[in-house]
Amino acid sequence: MALCLLLHLAFLRLGTTQPLAQEHGFSAPVVDWPSFSNLDSPQEVQETTEVPNNGSAPLLVDVLVFVSNVFNVDILRYTVSSTMLLRLSWLDTRLALNATGHQRGMVTLPWDSLWMPELTIREALWVEWQDRSPRARVDRDGHIELYLALTTETNCDLELFHFPRDQSDCRISFFAFGNTVMELEFKPHAVNEIVSVKREYVVRDLKTQVPSQELVPCFQVTLRLENTALKAIIALLVPGEALLLADLCGGLLPLGTERIAYKVTLLLGYLVLYSSLVQALPSSSSCNPLLIYHFTALLLLLFVSTIETVLLAGLLAQGNRRHESSCSLAPRVEQHDRGNPGPNPEEVPRGAKGSRRSWAEAADHIFFLLYLAGVGCGQLIFIVLWVWTTCKSDPAPGEAVPHGGWPRL
Repeated sequence: MALCLLLHLAFLRLGTTQPLAQEHGFSAPVVDWPSFSNLDSPQEVQETTEVPNNGSAPLLVDVLVFVSNVFNVDILRYTVSSTMLLRLSWLDTRLALNATGHQRGMVTLPWDSLWMPELTIREALWVEWQDRSPRARVDRDGHIELYLALTTETNCDLELFHFPRDQSDCRISFFAFGNTVMELEFKPHAVNEIVSVKREYVVRDLKTQVPSQELVPCFQVTLRLENTALKAIIALLVPGEALLLADLCGGLLPLGTERIAYKVTLLLGYLVLYSSLVQALPSSSSCNPLLIYHFTALLLLLFVSTIETVLLAGLLAQGNRRHESSCSLAPRVEQHDRGNPGPNPEEVPRGAKGSRRSWAEAADHIFFLLYLAGVGCGQLIFIVLWVWTTCKSDPAPGEAVPHGGWPRL
C-alpha cells in the first residue's frame, strides 16, 4: 500500500492522466489552457499574441457597442463627447481545452497575454480608456469575450443650417491599423443605453456599419443627434422679433425728434444684441445657420427704418428753418411797401408749411406701408426656408481635390 502511494505521488508530479488518479481514489487535477501553462515562457506568449488562424477566411470579431452617454455637444468647435462600452468576442482555437473532465467552464486572463485587435478612433481628439488593464474571459471552447469602456471627444460635421432645430449624423470610426481585411473582419452591433433626456442634444437613432472598399478592418458607429433646446429658441428668436415689432410700433409716432431718438435707441440696442447673437452661432465654409442671415436681415431693416426717419425729419426741419427766415424778412418788406395793399405774407408761409408737412407725412405713411409689407414678406420667406429648405455641405477637401479621398492603407 505504501508503494502504491509513492507511485501515485510520482505520477502526479509528472502530470499523469486522470484515469490513473481515479483508479487509486483521488480526484482529477484541474487542467489549465495549454498556451498559458507557463506565462513566463516568451515562446508560449508569442503564440497567443498573433492573429488566430481561421483558415482561408478572415477572423470574425463580433463587436457590440453600448452607448451610455453623450454629455457634451460643442457647436462652436464641432465636437461631440460620448461614453461607450465595447464588447469584443472572437474564437481562438489555440485556447480551447483538449482534456476531458475539465471542471471550470470559463477563466479570466490579462489582455496583454493574448491577441486582441488594437482599435484607433479616426475622428477622436482624445480618448480615455477607463480600464487600463482589462481582463478577457475565455471559455473551454476558446471563445474570448473582452469589455472595453472608453470616453472620447470626436469631431462631428454638425449640420447647423436649421439650428436650433437641427439634426446631425456623427460618425465614430474604429480602425485596426495593425491588420488587413484578409486577416480580420468586424461584425458590429449597437445598443442605445441612454436613459436620460435632460440635455440639449438627444440621440434619436443609433446604427453601425462596415465601410466598403477599405483595406484596413474598421467599423463605424453613427449617432443621430437632435437638438431639443427650447431655451436657444427663446434666447435667439424672441429678442430679434420683439425689436422688429417695437420698430413697427415706432412708425406710429409723429415725425420728429422723438421718433429719431426712439429709432436710434432701438438700433443701438440691436447692434449690441446682434454681436452677441452672432458670436453664439458657429461659422463654417458652407451651410451656416439660417439664423445668421435672419439676424442680418433684421439689422438691415432697422437701419433702413432709422435712416428714413432721420431723412424725413431732417427735410422737415430744414423747411421749417426756411419758413422762419422768410417770416423774419416779412416786416422789412412791409416798411418799403406800405401803400401797396397786397396779400398777407403770413398766409403764404403758413400754406407752404402745411404743404411741406403734409408731403413729409404722406411720404412717411407710404414708407411705413412698404416697410410693413417688406417685414411680412421677410418673415414668410424665413419660415419657408426654415421648414422646407435643406443645405448640402460642400465636399471635404480630401474628397474634392484630384488626389484626395479616404485613407487606403
